[in-house]
Amino acid sequence: MGGRSSEHDISLASANSVIETLRDRYDTVSVEIDREGRWALPAAVPPALGASERSRKPVETLPVPAESSVPATLADVDVVFPVLHGPFGEDGTVQGLLELAGVPYVGAGVLASALCMDKDVFKAVLRDRGIPVTQSVTLRDGDPVEHPFSYPVFVKPARLGSSVGISKVHDEDELGAALELAFRHDEKVLIEEFVDGLEVECGVLGNRDPIASLPGQIVVHAEWYDFSAKYDEGGMELIVPPPISTEAVEEVRRLAVEAFVAGECEGMARVDFFVRGDEVLVNELNTIPGFTSTSVYAKLFAESGIPYSELLDRLIALALERHERQRRYAY
Repeated sequence: MGGRSSEHDISLASANSVIETLRDRYDTVSVEIDREGRWALPAAVPPALGASERSRKPVETLPVPAESSVPATLADVDVVFPVLHGPFGEDGTVQGLLELAGVPYVGAGVLASALCMDKDVFKAVLRDRGIPVTQSVTLRDGDPVEHPFSYPVFVKPARLGSSVGISKVHDEDELGAALELAFRHDEKVLIEEFVDGLEVECGVLGNRDPIASLPGQIVVHAEWYDFSAKYDEGGMELIVPPPISTEAVEEVRRLAVEAFVAGECEGMARVDFFVRGDEVLVNELNTIPGFTSTSVYAKLFAESGIPYSELLDRLIALALERHERQRRYAY
């Protein structure tokens, strides 16, 4: 929980909600990573003590020396539940550490995590599979600033989340400042078309045979779905099912699963769409969505008949199933 990214506080809120729900059925241990990358690990205490009574001690930033307690902590758990958003947690880095440690973990693997974190490469993969996506151009620092879209457009870092570093640009005069902001967060930036449609999100759950939740419309009480709209009280509301045709609902669910499979995802994901009439466009896929009981992902599955506690149980079971499946292969 926590992590080095600008989504640190969102991660803590998600993780604390997960811990509170798991605590009555599982022995839980929390590992908090601070903004500098230091891991606060549980101190050695008698196993009878609950997680809330375990103190934490800071250790060095990874990679850690062999005598540290990180390897022992990873070795002593049955499943790791990474509730980390953004770089250094949702992008395959922590997943790679867990693969090296041989520990089962919830959610997407190394490839899927890295792929879906990069909005540029993710869209390229989906286009190759014939899945419709929003149009964008990609700039690297120093590239000439060119794009074919009418204003407004969105400018965003390629590998970040929670709308951090994103700007809605109304005219060419605003473009320079928006690019400067985005390049503070990433060396690769997208200029994306503005889609005048409904924002619709859909959850996906599973490994080799994933299922899609009912979709929901995001109704924003602001100009666009920025950080405040996502996380401030009353900033948005979720309408399930969305006010679109039955055919469009089924298309959203179908494309959510197709995007999940195309991205090599397992466990969970939230897929974000724009729906413009009968046209359904994938915008992004989040492999570790916000995870409080009132987050969109949890709400969508609750509306689909899978309450929060059962959702967590299923994700843990899926992590164990994948780990056992992968152990069958020779390397």
